[in-house]
Amino acid sequence: MDSTRYTTAAPMRVAPLALEGKVVRLVPLTRDHADALFAAASFPEIWQWTGSAPITSMDDMRAYMELALSEQAAGRAVPFVTIERATGEVIGSTRFGNISAQDRRGEIGWTWLRPDRQRSGANREAKCLMLRQAFDEWGMLRVEIKTDEKNVKSRAAIERLGGSYEGTFRQHMVVAGGRVRDTIYYSILDTEWRDPSHRVHQHALALGITPRAEGIA
Repeated sequence: MDSTRYTTAAPMRVAPLALEGKVVRLVPLTRDHADALFAAASFPEIWQWTGSAPITSMDDMRAYMELALSEQAAGRAVPFVTIERATGEVIGSTRFGNISAQDRRGEIGWTWLRPDRQRSGANREAKCLMLRQAFDEWGMLRVEIKTDEKNVKSRAAIERLGGSYEGTFRQHMVVAGGRVRDTIYYSILDTEWRDPSHRVHQHALALGITPRAEGIA
């Protein structure tokens, strides 16, 4: 493995953009999405395992959005609204976060979907669209994904996608209801994204997303 790859490449620059798939479109989050996002978020089960406080009012949604937009303004996040292509409906949200341009890494997370759109293929496609953007366009070396230790479904989905377990951050967060959460960390590397034998590469191909054979120039 070339440990110096990308060190002489142009600096990693991230910015809001739209990502197009067959099942979903990921569009930049704006304040105009507040009503549609609140309607999609109004299911308590969405927030059971997230690190975010449950969204139960428009004020909650506006605060959630303002935090995401402030992180975007600081260059640390790129938040999306998830739109179902077949219906044009807003069905959730996801985000690049904890971006470190210097280290060429970031996190995919803050992901939620309406319960009736879970296990529809929307989440898997969104993740692969974001991984292609991260590795093939921005030149990230590493993408992190984390989840609640108790969220068995999320852990299984990340592992199916090809995420490598890296460890458990014990007593990592205090979440809704005062519960102290252990957080499990996974990662996907650019070399794995390009490896035809790796699960993440194969998932992308199955969705019609072809990883670039080489990294950025």
